[in-house]
Amino acid sequence: MSGTVSPEPPPVRPPVPLWATLLQSVQGVNKTRNQDYCEVQGRGTAEEPLIMAVADGHGSAAHARSHLGSRFAVDLFVEEARRFGALAQPRGDERPPSLAWLMHYAEHAFPRQLVSAWREKVLGNWARTSSHEEPGLSEERKVLLYGSTLVGAVLTPRVFAAWQLGDGELTVVDDVGRVTVPLAPAEADLGDETESLCTPEAWLRVRTHWAPVTAPSRAPRLVALSTDGLSKSFASDRGFLQFMAGLDDRLSAEGADTVRAVLPQWLARASQHSGDDTTLVAAWHRGTPPAPEPAAAMEAAPEAAPEPASEPAPETAPETASAADPGVPTAPDPAGPPTTAPAPPADPAPPTDPHGRDE
Repeated sequence: MSGTVSPEPPPVRPPVPLWATLLQSVQGVNKTRNQDYCEVQGRGTAEEPLIMAVADGHGSAAHARSHLGSRFAVDLFVEEARRFGALAQPRGDERPPSLAWLMHYAEHAFPRQLVSAWREKVLGNWARTSSHEEPGLSEERKVLLYGSTLVGAVLTPRVFAAWQLGDGELTVVDDVGRVTVPLAPAEADLGDETESLCTPEAWLRVRTHWAPVTAPSRAPRLVALSTDGLSKSFASDRGFLQFMAGLDDRLSAEGADTVRAVLPQWLARASQHSGDDTTLVAAWHRGTPPAPEPAAAMEAAPEAAPEPASEPAPETAPETASAADPGVPTAPDPAGPPTTAPAPPADPAPPTDPHGRDE
């Protein structure tokens, strides 16, 4: 009996790495209510885009409902992000739009739709829940009560996009370990002033990060969103970048479960220094990127690279642990995970610098 041998089907490769996600929010030590809100969902596939968002309600008397404003901001971002993911990777035989069209949508239509939906949401909440004791409030005064910042990101097999309005940080560790904050403003906000969803024509102030994913191995290794309660706990921007580099190191060395167990303690200690609500959302994958060339390794951002244990940086090196206190790990800055000699899960890195971030 004769017959033909069917060729073996090609191996099925995942379109993107499998992501492990972290989510934690800690109320500030000087706060009566946590004004932050956050969310992370999805796997980064065409069917389930990876969606992340953090929002920080302003919290002052002028923004008395900002704890609601931050929640509305995150919930509405997730809805808009799902629409964006469906546009980037349509199902069935529908042809996806060009990257140029998607980029224009991300930079213009997305922010306008998000801000418009947020304003409609907060005004609807005011109409349903306010008393009749303040009938003279203008629409802008009502919106002001809900003021909040927002940082959000979407990652599909085709594109990585992120948006930011106001303070907070988007931190990216790329496939060769470089740490960047691509949405950092050109000039830091003065004092407590920041852009906000309650700002008139807020969509014009949204900053957008756009990065097509050219290959699965070139996807970011770590994407983290955080409110300014974390960055303000460090003495300098360098310390914050070292914390993120250390977070990536700990994830690679010990895995997501171990880091999840100590993350609440790290953020609580950061909050003790900043005095603010502190929130971190992150997505990380244990990828196998190609080894960087020597020249590429030398180009890695010096601010993000942890110093060798034998030559600690003067700014960030804590006092050497004594023999009587062997459990204290070497830490790069106030609340960060150690970048050398990782501590056991039950002993997160202690803060070492009580001062706020330098301007």
